Amino acid sequence: MNTILIAALVCGVIALVSGLVIGVASKLFAVPSDPRVDLVIGLLPGANCGGCGKAGCADFAKSVVAGENPPNKCPVSSAEQISAIAHALGIEAGSSFKQVAVVLCGGDLNQARQHTLYNGVYDCVSAAMVAGGPKSCSYGCFGMGSCARSCPFGAIEIINNLAVVHPEVCVGCGTCVATCPRHLIKLVPAEAKVHIFCSSPLKGPEKKKVCSVPCLGCRKCVKAGAEGQFTVEGVKVSVNYDTGENGLPGEDVVAAAGCPTGCLMTVAKHLETEYAELAEAKKETENGRK
Repeated sequence: MNTILIAALVCGVIALVSGLVIGVASKLFAVPSDPRVDLVIGLLPGANCGGCGKAGCADFAKSVVAGENPPNKCPVSSAEQISAIAHALGIEAGSSFKQVAVVLCGGDLNQARQHTLYNGVYDCVSAAMVAGGPKSCSYGCFGMGSCARSCPFGAIEIINNLAVVHPEVCVGCGTCVATCPRHLIKLVPAEAKVHIFCSSPLKGPEKKKVCSVPCLGCRKCVKAGAEGQFTVEGVKVSVNYDTGENGLPGEDVVAAAGCPTGCLMTVAKHLETEYAELAEAKKETENGRK
């Protein structure tokens, strides 16, 4: 019994001494924190997405207080939050515009031809290292969901082995942009409703061999749109998102161009097309089971 009491007493004394040592050390070696940093952290949304280029919200808050970044550099913050941070620190909020991500590829499971069976790690980066993945187009979306898994807001859906962004959910943090091994994802102005869903720089006949919805470089969209709305690089045509005096192309340009492959379309039509193909595939599967 005496042994137990002595042991308990010794443990108690050790705990007391350790507590005192830790307490003194914390006072002696304490790093003073700037209350303004804590204030900014409290006003930030707390997504820790890294879209600002910093490690997280705390790191971004420090950069704002230090004057390295304006409050508007946070892509997730609302206009009210940015204004509140600027007012609290007595600084300029900075000018900004909302951006959203878009996957510039339309080669889904039904449109892009497969050149091999892939049985490795179901990840776009891993697939890129193994014979370029299963799809024949070496510039197309792998559709394995690395971007979807990296998105902190669930704005990307994989439909028919193709990544599709829901712009109403996307906040433009850019996490997915850094994830895609083929650099198919771009941050564009939120007002951009029309895209050319093809990123291949190859000539039309070569693209047609591996995909049924490529950009052929026919330039019908360029002729139908206003000056400066499209950019031509060799046989590759893309929307010019740097809005000039003529603005971004709209549905009227899509209708007037009559894109022969259908790679020029609105975001809404792109999503509608993918869902329709998915529904058709499910119906065929169900009929096959009967």
